[in-house]
Parts: sequence; structure tokens; C-alpha cells
Amino acid sequence: MFVDRVTIEVEAGKGGDGCMSFRREKYVPRGGPDGGDGGDGGSIIIVAEPGVDSLNALAHHKHWRAKRGEHGRGSNCHGRGAEDLIIRVPPGTIVMDAEHGHVLKDLSAAGDRLIAARGGKGGKGNTRFKSATNQAPREFTLGGEAESRHLTLELKLIADVGLVGKPNAGKSTLLSRVSRARPEIADYPFTTKMPHLGIVQLDLDRSLVMADIPGLIEGAHAGAGLGHEFLRHVERTRVLVHLVEPAPTDGTDPIENYRAIRSELEHYGHGLADRPEIIAVSKAELPGAEEVQHKLATATGREVLLFSSVTGQNLDRLLQQAYALLHAQE
Repeated sequence: MFVDRVTIEVEAGKGGDGCMSFRREKYVPRGGPDGGDGGDGGSIIIVAEPGVDSLNALAHHKHWRAKRGEHGRGSNCHGRGAEDLIIRVPPGTIVMDAEHGHVLKDLSAAGDRLIAARGGKGGKGNTRFKSATNQAPREFTLGGEAESRHLTLELKLIADVGLVGKPNAGKSTLLSRVSRARPEIADYPFTTKMPHLGIVQLDLDRSLVMADIPGLIEGAHAGAGLGHEFLRHVERTRVLVHLVEPAPTDGTDPIENYRAIRSELEHYGHGLADRPEIIAVSKAELPGAEEVQHKLATATGREVLLFSSVTGQNLDRLLQQAYALLHAQE
């Protein structure tokens, strides 16, 4: 199961209480105060870590609590501070306050971190209050209260190139052909039910990250089909490769299919319709594919690439164009 949105509760650790104690030893008639400080409570820190690819671990662990600091003791023994609790998430995770809805931080790069809840400070022992005029203080302070909050974590995959198109347009097949990603492939729509990432190596020095976004349908921006759940992942892509199937199994018109997906991107907003886009007719080995290519080029007034993931026709050209578009933005 792919999880890209989850709500959790985080609670840091309280600080340990300070100690009130006096030194009492034989032959030491004036021992004085020796109460130690309490230790700091543990904080909860969310870290974007490479290698973590979903929020699955958080889906079954909704409550995160750090340990409290130890109390101070006599003989000026300070309480031990608690260790921070680390929550590891994929790069591209947005952390939001669940109650108010505002964004706390966008952990877009590996190594980004957020202190989600701060631990309480340790209390002061009575040694802290010793002075020339107060040589036997009985004051001490309790450990500080810890922060707690409800958070919503939302993952938006980070990819250089995003593959979009109607269901069964050939996105998964293309990704499996040009990378080591192994999405499920079958001859029926909606085979892919979660986004997949793959690293495409053009040569020794050039590579790009490609994402297979599950098939969109009309009304996806309003919640229809799978698109509402996964359109957010397109937001992070810098270049779109729009795949058009030349002979859809449902008998629809390829040109209208292209326009329908473009309409969904425009309605969803977030600048998706303005992203650099490569239009490509997949499955060049099918009869009539070349005719669809010409019709689509005429309808859009743009260059349309014809390729085949099965035979390898124009695959290298498609990747070179995508790489060139990527670096034209830098």
C-alpha cells in the first residue's frame, strides 16, 4: 500500500524536576544545599531522509511520544536528558498543522528537518538558589511542560519528468523500459494505482528521475477516479511527458483524450498547465499510430513524437528531448 497523506499526534517529553536536597555527612556540620537539576525532555524531530519512499510507517504509528528528562537528585546529581525522537520521512514531504491547516515546513530536500515538538526544560535544583543571604534555600522548580500537536504529513514526489496521460497510455511500460523501476503492467486500464519513480541513465554523466503518475480521467481535479489522489505528485515535476494512446481500448478519440487531460491540468492549477510539455504518441507499432501523430500535431500546432516502448523506436530521442527541456530551465 502506498501512503502519501497521514495525520499523526506528536508529544515531546517533559523536563525532569529539580531536586531539593541538603548535604548531610559526618564531620561536615555545614553541608549546605546539593539538589541537582532535572534533565531536558526529548524533542520530536522530523527529518527528510533519502531511501524512504512513502509514509507507510507512519500510517500504523499515529502517536509519537518522546521520553521525559530524569529528575535531579542529591549530591548535585543532575538528571539525564532524554534523547530526541526522530521521525524519518521521504524528501518532498510537507508538514502541516492539522488543527489550523498552515504549512510548518516543506521538507523538499534530503537532510531538511523540523522540530515538530520541543521537549520541556529541566527544572532547577535548590543549589541554584544558594546565595550569601540564602544559604539554605528550599526553592526548586519543576520540569517544563512539553509541546504537543497534531500534524498532517503530505508527500509530493520529487521528479524531473512526470508521465501523464489517460489510463493504459503506456506510462508504466515506458518507465520499466528506460529505468529499473518495475511498476505493474497489464492490458487493462488503471493497472497502476500508485506513483512509481525510476532513475533514467542517459549516459555516464547524465541522468534524470522519471515518475509514472497513475492514469487521469475527466473530473480528476474534482475528485473523480484516481487522479484526485495523485495530481499533487505532478506539482513537483519540472517537465511533463504527455502520452497519447493511438488506439484506446474504450474506443475514444485520441485527440479528445489529450484535450481532456490538458483540461484537468488547467483546472487543478498550481501552474501545471504551464510546465514544459512533450507530446508523444505511444505504441508506434500499432496500425494507425502515425496517422494519429499527424492529426495531433495539426490539432495542437506543436511537434508530436511517435515512439514505441516495445520496439525501442525513438525512445532515445524522447529522453534526449526531456533532458534538454530540463536544462533549458536552469
